[in-house]
Amino acid sequence: MPITRRMLLQGALAAAGAGLLPRWTHGATGAGLLTKPIPATGEALPAIGLGSWITFNVGNDPLLLRQCVAVMAAFFELGGGMIDSSPMYGSSQATIGHGLSQLGFPPTLFSAEKVWTGDPQDGPPQMAQTRAHWRVPRFDLLQVHNLVAWEAHLETLFAMKAAGRLRYVGITTSHGRRHRDVERIMAGRPIDFVQVTYNVLDREVEARILPLARERGIAVIANRPFRRKQLIRAVERHPLPPWVAETGAATWPQFLLTYIVSHPAVTCAIPATSRVDHLRENMGAARGPMPDAALRRRMAAYVEQL
Repeated sequence: MPITRRMLLQGALAAAGAGLLPRWTHGATGAGLLTKPIPATGEALPAIGLGSWITFNVGNDPLLLRQCVAVMAAFFELGGGMIDSSPMYGSSQATIGHGLSQLGFPPTLFSAEKVWTGDPQDGPPQMAQTRAHWRVPRFDLLQVHNLVAWEAHLETLFAMKAAGRLRYVGITTSHGRRHRDVERIMAGRPIDFVQVTYNVLDREVEARILPLARERGIAVIANRPFRRKQLIRAVERHPLPPWVAETGAATWPQFLLTYIVSHPAVTCAIPATSRVDHLRENMGAARGPMPDAALRRRMAAYVEQL
């Protein structure tokens, strides 16, 4: 009997429920995974990360929690690093903390969080609560979410970094909002990361933000790579191009992710999923050859005409 996606997911959930998930694994299964250097330090970061918006907001539902743990286990087994979340994402932070504790806090974890409050005085206690949810001693990256009260929060984050309580500082935006403000901050503040919306159709950042990131040595995280599945639903009715093998992709999700992470300025894309089979498919986009600039233009043109 052929193995289906449903069977793979059910098997992973059964393993999670039986306590058979690995404490952590990283090695041969992660070999060949594309990494990109963080410009500020040269540290290598796997190009496909894991988002948690909506998918990890599962409350205390035991079945859904086991499903999220199974996704995280597969992510680290395949060599994953960055997990990204926010206080805006409901119970996602607590879900991540639960999963990390179940998996023994994998050493390849790159923890990326955000501060999201309009009152700067609420920033430090919010970040402390976030860290308690994750159950980690410190974060690798803290970002000012959607530029809310960004001036005051950045000063707090820079002070935390100087004190050794944080490794990297960043800002985020989504849906193409406030790009002028993002550019101004990138040009004038010593941030390490910027997170923006970028996919094969949402390409506004290619004009100014991505070139500025390369110029200033700022790592780029791409959010909304699938437009919350809308992009996948739009293209999956159509065949992949006959030249798809040149892109290194075998499926539409891999095609869409490969377009993003093959850009020289992009450090990491963070698709969110609650399914192990989809996680494995996404991670496959970071293996094999990466498209060059000419092939990337061809990929975008193909999607635009569908």
